Amino acid sequence: MLFALICLDKPGSSALRAEVRGKHLAYVEAQHGAVKVAGPFLSDDGQTMTGSLIILEAADVAAARAFAAGDPYALAGLFQSVEIKPWRWVVGAPKG
Repeated sequence: MLFALICLDKPGSSALRAEVRGKHLAYVEAQHGAVKVAGPFLSDDGQTMTGSLIILEAADVAAARAFAAGDPYALAGLFQSVEIKPWRWVVGAPKG
């Protein structure tokens, strides 16, 4: 099942995000293809990262929560909020 992880950064946390980014990217890449799409939300000027969107394939919501809790960004206290919602890929979904 697919889940959308909608993670919003705490205000003024750009330095923390930059400090932990390498660990976060390594964590995401180590998920053996479970992360289908991922990237940052940006400020209105398109310059500052303000959160993250991750589309994750997981067995259930508990597994998605465990992934989110283990993310180095979450462990560092970057996020103001994390929402996890079941998600269906309709447009642009891989065929097969």
